[in-house]
Amino acid sequence: MNKKALKNILGRLPYTVELYWQLVQRHKPWAAHYNLDNLEAGLPEAVRQTALFAPSAKPGKKVFIFASLHYWIDFSTYLGLALAGQGHDVTLSFLPYANWDKPIQKFDLRKQNLYTRDILSAVHPVMHVQSLLDVHPLSRELPEDLRRAVEDVSVFDAQYTLQVEDITREEPIYQLRYERNLEAAQNARAWLLAHKPDVVIVPNGTILEMGMVYQVAKHLGIPVVTFEFGDQRERIWIAQDAEIMRHETDALWAALGHEPLKKEDLQKLQELFSARQDAKTWQNFARQWQDLPTEGGAAVRRKLGLDDRPVVLLATNVLGDSLTLGRQVFSRTMAEWIERTVKFFAGREDVQLVIRVHPGEQLTHGTSMMDVVRAALGEAIPPQIHLVGPEEKINTYDITDITDLGLVYTTTVGLEMALQGIPVVVAGQTHYRNRGFTQDPASWDAYFETLNALLADLDSARLTQEQVELAWRYAYLFFFAFPKPFPWHLLDLHADLQERPLAFVLGVEGTRRYGETFEFLTGKPLSW
Repeated sequence: MNKKALKNILGRLPYTVELYWQLVQRHKPWAAHYNLDNLEAGLPEAVRQTALFAPSAKPGKKVFIFASLHYWIDFSTYLGLALAGQGHDVTLSFLPYANWDKPIQKFDLRKQNLYTRDILSAVHPVMHVQSLLDVHPLSRELPEDLRRAVEDVSVFDAQYTLQVEDITREEPIYQLRYERNLEAAQNARAWLLAHKPDVVIVPNGTILEMGMVYQVAKHLGIPVVTFEFGDQRERIWIAQDAEIMRHETDALWAALGHEPLKKEDLQKLQELFSARQDAKTWQNFARQWQDLPTEGGAAVRRKLGLDDRPVVLLATNVLGDSLTLGRQVFSRTMAEWIERTVKFFAGREDVQLVIRVHPGEQLTHGTSMMDVVRAALGEAIPPQIHLVGPEEKINTYDITDITDLGLVYTTTVGLEMALQGIPVVVAGQTHYRNRGFTQDPASWDAYFETLNALLADLDSARLTQEQVELAWRYAYLFFFAFPKPFPWHLLDLHADLQERPLAFVLGVEGTRRYGETFEFLTGKPLSW
C-alpha cells in the first residue's frame, strides 16, 4: 500500500491524526504551504497587549468571526483580538485550507486543523476559537434557499478560479467547491443556531467558504458584516448585510451626494487622478494603474492608426474578477455584451471602436477578451475596430483623451470618463450606475436605442456641467469617504502591526483614529 492510500485510510479513522500529531508532527518543524509562522511568532505579545485592555473594557457583543485560508485566518485573529480588547465576546472560527482550488486528503486537512488549533490556543485567555471542521451537526439537511445558495456560491467560485463565465457544473473545480461550501454551510448553520451571536463578520462575503458563511448568517437573520481591502493603506471597505465587493454606495450617495465639493476636496481628487494617469502612486494608494505615463491623444492616434472619425472606447474587465461576478443587467454574461456590441460596430463605418482589453489579463489564465472579440468578428476584423491587447504599451487615459463615447461593464474607467464629460453607457451592475451622470439601459432594446441616439449627435451627448460635477462629487465620495480608517491591510499585515500594534490601536490615539470603524464592524449602522 502506498503512502497516499494509507493516509487516505488513516484520515477517515477517529483519533489517528490526533495521535500522529501528539507523537510525531507537533515536535517537527512545520513546512507545509499552509503556514502560520508569522502569527505564531507575534501572538504571545499581541495577546499580552490585548489583556491589558480587555478587563476594563465595557462588555460588548457576542461576535463570530469566520475565515478560511491561512492568510485570512492570520488577519482575522488580530481583528478578533482588537475586538476582544474592546470588550466584545469574540469567537474566531476557521476552516484550515491552504488552497481553495486544490483537493486535500482528510489526513492532511485534519493535521492542518490541529496545527491551527495549537497556534490559536494562545488566544484562549481573551478569545474563543472554533474550527468549523470540529462541528458535527445532528442533521445535514439544509433549507432549499440555502441549498441554492451553495450552488450559486460554487458557480462564482468556479468562475473566479477558471476565469470563465459559462459554468456547466460538471467541472471538477465546481464539484470541489460545492462539496466544501456544502459542508461549510451545514457546520456554520449548526453552530450559529446553537450559539446565536449578535453579529457575524466575514472577509469578502461573495466567494469561497466566506461567501457561504455570509449566506448562512443572512438566512438565519443574524446581522452580518463583510469587509475587504482596496488599494489604500490604513483603509477598509465595510458592508452591512451586503457583499462588500458589490460596493453598494446608495446610502453614502443619499447622505452626501447633494453636497458640493470643497476646493481642497476637489484638489485632492485631481491629484489622485493625475497620479493614476501618469503611472505614479499617490499618498496612501499603493497601486499604479498604468504601465507608462501619458503621451497625449495625438500620440495614441498615431499608434493606433486612428483618423478623424469619432472614437468609441469599450473598456473591458478581467473575467472572473469578483467585481464582475453576478453583475449582469440585461446580458447573460459580460462576454455576450462584448460580442453583440462589436457586431453592432462592425456595421458602423462612421465611427471607430477602440477595445481596450484590461492590462490585468497579463496575470490571468482564463478566457481573454481578445478571444471573445475575434470569435465574434472572425479573423477579418473591420478596419474601424481597433483591438488594444493587455500587454500593449498604451496608456488607457491617452485613449480617453480622444474618446467621444465610452462603453463599460463595471470598470472604474467609466467613472473616470464621466469626469472628463464623456458620455458613458454602463452595461453591468456597477456602483456608479444610476447616479445621474451615465446612461444605464436595462434591456438589449434600450441599449441599442441608446447607442443609436448617442451616435446620432455625439456633440450634444457630452455631459452637462451639472453632470460632470455630479461625477466628480461621486468619485470623491467613493475614493475618500467609502473606505473607512483601519490600522492594518491584509497585504501588509505584519509590517502594519509593527507600526500600529494592538496596544496603540486599543489606546487613546488608536481609538480616536479607528474606534468608530471597529464599531461599524460589530454592527453599529454605517454613517457617512
